[in-house]
Amino acid sequence: MNILVTGANGQLGRELRRASKGSSHRFIFSDVTELPGEETVYLDITNKDALSLIAQSEQIDLFINCAAYTAVNRAEADVQMAELLNHYAAENLAMVAKESGTELIHISTDYIFCGTKRSTPYKECDLAEPCNVYGSTKLAGERSITRSGCKYIIIRTAWLYSTFGRNFVKTMLEMLSGSKDVKVVCDAVGSPTYARDLAYVIMHIIEQGMLDETGIYHYTDEGVASWYDFAQAIKEYSGKPAKVVAINNEDFPNAARRPSYSVLDKTLIKETFSIEIPYWRDSLKKCLEEYETDKQQV
Repeated sequence: MNILVTGANGQLGRELRRASKGSSHRFIFSDVTELPGEETVYLDITNKDALSLIAQSEQIDLFINCAAYTAVNRAEADVQMAELLNHYAAENLAMVAKESGTELIHISTDYIFCGTKRSTPYKECDLAEPCNVYGSTKLAGERSITRSGCKYIIIRTAWLYSTFGRNFVKTMLEMLSGSKDVKVVCDAVGSPTYARDLAYVIMHIIEQGMLDETGIYHYTDEGVASWYDFAQAIKEYSGKPAKVVAINNEDFPNAARRPSYSVLDKTLIKETFSIEIPYWRDSLKKCLEEYETDKQQV
């Protein structure tokens, strides 16, 4: 197969670069920015004509859409750009996929839920009620895909981190290296997810020839944590000196409201694709070990 990855310079895209090495399939990695040392095809997915052209010229069999506007707070003021990247770009991919017979794997988010369930993980069929612009635009993208008639797999994930880019883990490592206490919200609960684990699941679906299992699925690492729990684990495994202090969500002002509970039920993806999912603390430890190894090699 010829596989086009969009948003290839983000966390998940870079993990897919790594996970796809050795695959018999041909991967084309695209983005709107260059990545030093990596081959990247320039592609603006907000331009449907550009998408159609590359789908035809490269005979693309599968789109993997990792591109998104993920600046949750900034999206509240930058609605137009969030809508363009999260909604209309996804719609473009779906329309081109339908027209060209290309399949689509699209990455979505736990933020399409409002977080009022409190104790029962969200299933794929649960009512979507976003509480911010980011979640609303991602949900609009999902709905455009499901209405398009293309062959799709939508994977909702949450609290993504890796050794690449900016994310909660790397921010905490910087803040915990200082002398000041680090205040972290303790009453917002979800599941931290190592981007590499998700990349391996996507590769598993491809390599096992399971793209016909059209639908919406939830994937995060196993287990449940608050942001405070997550930060404490980062401190524990990294040995950083600063203290983590628990605060309530209301004491940490944000432009965008966040769901207080966004744990996702992963039963469907585990049963459909016969996968085992690692526990979040185990994956965090592996990520931090690799991060330290990479730093020493620089």
